[in-house]
Amino acid sequence: MKLGIILKGIQIYHSGVLTRGDFALPFGNISPDNAVNTVDASDFVLLPGFADVHVHLREPGFSYKETIASGTRAAAHGGYTAVCAMPNLNPVPDSLAALQQELAIIGRDAVVRVLPYGAITMGEKGDALADMAAMAPYAVAFSDDGRGVQSEAVMRSAMREAMRLGKLIAAHCEDNALLNGGYIHAGAYARAHGHRGICSESEWGQLKRDLELARETGCGYHACHISTKESVALLRRAKAEGIDVTCETAPHYLLLDDSQLCEDGRFKMNPPLRDKADREALLEGLSDGTIDIIATDHAPHSIEEKNRGLEKSAMGIVGLETAFPLLYTYLVETNIISFS
Repeated sequence: MKLGIILKGIQIYHSGVLTRGDFALPFGNISPDNAVNTVDASDFVLLPGFADVHVHLREPGFSYKETIASGTRAAAHGGYTAVCAMPNLNPVPDSLAALQQELAIIGRDAVVRVLPYGAITMGEKGDALADMAAMAPYAVAFSDDGRGVQSEAVMRSAMREAMRLGKLIAAHCEDNALLNGGYIHAGAYARAHGHRGICSESEWGQLKRDLELARETGCGYHACHISTKESVALLRRAKAEGIDVTCETAPHYLLLDDSQLCEDGRFKMNPPLRDKADREALLEGLSDGTIDIIATDHAPHSIEEKNRGLEKSAMGIVGLETAFPLLYTYLVETNIISFS
């Protein structure tokens, strides 16, 4: 007997369109007559596996926070079948040998497809370029995520090399000179509660620089986790001008703003939660196609690291298991964005 399950009356999402029908999950070739089980699935939606272009799996080097085994299981539980792993690891994948160490763990432990980023600079220190040519056949793209590349000259060289290799630069835009010890958005909550704030220009100022470099070099450029209205405007203009650029934001920037902050380290991430006008601009950018991707920036830490209040907790928020249900509940079901 050919065994399987038939999902009756399920909504099937394909190419931006929802249709209703029956779907077989076979353990062989089945028909309704010999299926082991028929399930009323009229309240469910069948989707392709998701891909997340921005996750931190923390291994090698920080396995007390997360491992490739646990992180990819979280991905599968959240509906993700492919994730791109950021390089702020120990050792940083800035050489073929270091990248191969990460790939060996991926090959052994991952339960979904994992595509690793190679670092832009050695040790993600922003000085000498990493061995991008050696890593190019194995790296999905190059990033120093977790910090911005401060030197314009280094970023220009990185873009030229990435262009030569046919690879993207995925940039964490953050100007260290403008941080001033901040750890949440420089907005009303920070002022009211005596917290040091991170200004919006620390993100969009470096993004503006990078977009000009992308125009100059022709390099494909991806802006990670944008959070400000100015970033949306810059990217909208860059796309209209034909610069080869894509961008992402994260669920927390679409769903929360700094009016919802409290004295809890779970609300601390980088970039920080911005204000309502920024959140509304991000939603508009998502609706009009300026923003290409919602990526989780899944960045787990230990309980101890997140339990030290806003000032002292580590920056990062998890998202692989919660992204889709939250986005669907609060954006799709409320008709803020469409399912397609």
